[in-house]
Amino acid sequence: MSQPKPATFVPADAGAFRYVEKSNPQNSNLQFLTYGVYELNGPIQSSPLAHPTEEALLFCWQGEVAVSLGGASYTLRHYDVLYVPRGAAYQLGQNAGESRVIICRASADKAHPPFHAKWSEFSRDERRIRHLKGKDVFLMFDVSEPAEKLIAGYTIFQPGQRSWPPHNHTDQEEVYIFIKGHGSMEVYGDEETKSFVRSVGEGDAVTIPLLNYHPVFSQEEELHFIWCIAGNRYWVGDKNKDFMAGKVEKLTT
Repeated sequence: MSQPKPATFVPADAGAFRYVEKSNPQNSNLQFLTYGVYELNGPIQSSPLAHPTEEALLFCWQGEVAVSLGGASYTLRHYDVLYVPRGAAYQLGQNAGESRVIICRASADKAHPPFHAKWSEFSRDERRIRHLKGKDVFLMFDVSEPAEKLIAGYTIFQPGQRSWPPHNHTDQEEVYIFIKGHGSMEVYGDEETKSFVRSVGEGDAVTIPLLNYHPVFSQEEELHFIWCIAGNRYWVGDKNKDFMAGKVEKLTT
């Protein structure tokens, strides 16, 4: 008869891993996007995770996290982004400290290769940056990377700036996730009847269903946010140069 295996003591303050789902198609008026946060505290390794019918993007918001995916290992540092193919198993882990990783998911029929976008490189690569008045857009996962619905990046507003021109989409839904600073945001279908005007701060998110204008306003400090799009894959300023030039009062794509 084999000997019993020894017990494992798990103290109250042992490392912990949890997932907090923030929004999904059932509670957000979006068709595709689900958004949540992985929280890691202390030395911890997650169980295998997978999304059988969805592709996903991981955004390193806080700390440094090791990701095992498809037999490869990735280290996610500040503002790094990792694309996780449909159905692919992955694990998150760290040796110490506190980390937070934001995840956005959308339905997909096919699997595409993983892609690791390093902030330390992309934030200095002019091919990945779009400069607008008072703000910069960083294309972390763009149409040049194979995927089904997702594209995403970061926008950094300087103090006292606004989105211009206001724009909306007929074929893209979005979520904005605010990760640094404070500001405000409007979401509306009609300028005369603005249905959503809110202050936003670190950790807040706003879902943007189709056909809504969605301007953002920064206050006395820089405002950083993730924008994640599900739908037809393009960035508005690359599709319509009037957006980059600010030549129109509003814009629909």
